[in-house]
Amino acid sequence: MCELSAASVDRFATAPSGTRICFRDAGDKDDPAIMLIAGLGEDLTSWTESVVTALVEQGLRVISIDNRDVGQSTFATTPPPGVWRQVLARPRADGYTLADMAQDAVGVLDHLGIERVHLVGRSMGGMIAQTIAATLPDRVASLTSIYSTTGAPRVGQPARSSLRMLMGPDPRNRTDAVRAHLRLTRHIAGKDFPIDDAVEAAIAARIWDRAAGDLGAGGARQIQAIQLSGDRTAQLRGITAPTLVINGDRDLLVAETGGAAAVRVIRGARHIVIPGMGHHMPESLVETITGYIGQHVDRVRQAVPSAHRKGTGQ
Repeated sequence: MCELSAASVDRFATAPSGTRICFRDAGDKDDPAIMLIAGLGEDLTSWTESVVTALVEQGLRVISIDNRDVGQSTFATTPPPGVWRQVLARPRADGYTLADMAQDAVGVLDHLGIERVHLVGRSMGGMIAQTIAATLPDRVASLTSIYSTTGAPRVGQPARSSLRMLMGPDPRNRTDAVRAHLRLTRHIAGKDFPIDDAVEAAIAARIWDRAAGDLGAGGARQIQAIQLSGDRTAQLRGITAPTLVINGDRDLLVAETGGAAAVRVIRGARHIVIPGMGHHMPESLVETITGYIGQHVDRVRQAVPSAHRKGTGQ
C-alpha cells in the first residue's frame, strides 16, 4: 500500500509499560522504514504532510508517533512538576524518563514487526532517538538528530528569553494555545526563515484539538523526563548507527553547542549547520532537510547488500 491517505489514519500500539501510543504509517510496507519522533509538546502532525510526502517519494515507509503526554497517546496520571521544579531542575522522583519514551517508540516498531528502522528525531525527539540508538543498536539502521543535545549542562542550553516564554502560564483554550505557539515560534524560528502565521496557527490548533489530555501538564512531565535523564554523554558514546546531526546557527531553544557535543562523542557522526535556521522546520526548509535525511539514508542503504534491505529498515 503506497497511498499517502494512510498518513492521516490514527492507529494504536500498546508498549510493554501499558502506555498506548498513537502512530500513523504512510508509504509502501515493503520500503525501508523511517520513524519520525517529534519534540517537546509536539504531536505527530507537527511533521507536516509535506515532510511525510517528501520522504515517501524517496522510497521510504514513514511512521510518525505521538509521544506519551501529547496527541492521542496516553497521558500520564502522575502529578506534573511545578514551575519552580522545572526552573531549578529538581524533577519529581515519580516521573518517567527519556528511556521510557524510547521504549514507547520501540513498542510501535514491535507492533508493526519492524526489526530495524531509520530514526529521525527533533529536539526532545532527537534525545529519544539517541537513546534508542545507544541502548538498542541492533534496531537502528541510521540516526538523524535535528536541533537536539546530549543533556550535558554546559551545552545546548536555551536563551533566557526562551525560558521565560516556556515558563509562562499554560493555555486554557484553543485560542490561547495558538497565540502561545505563534509567540514562541516567532522567537525561536531563526532570522532567515520567518514563519507562516497561517500554517503555524493551523498546526497549533490541530495539536490542541488532538490532545487526549492536559497539554500543559503533559509538557511539564516531558520537560521532567529530560531533566530526570540527565547528562547522556557517556551513553551516546555507544552509538554505532551512522549518524547525521542537523542544527541551525540561530537556535534560541537548544543552542548549536548541543549538536556539536553530540558529534564529538558519536563516532563518525556528520554535522550539518544551516545558516540562519533556528529551532524550527518551516515549509521553506522542508525540501532541504528531507533531502539531507534522504541522502543519509541512501548512504546507509548503498553500504548494505540489496538482499538484506527489504523489510529490515535498510
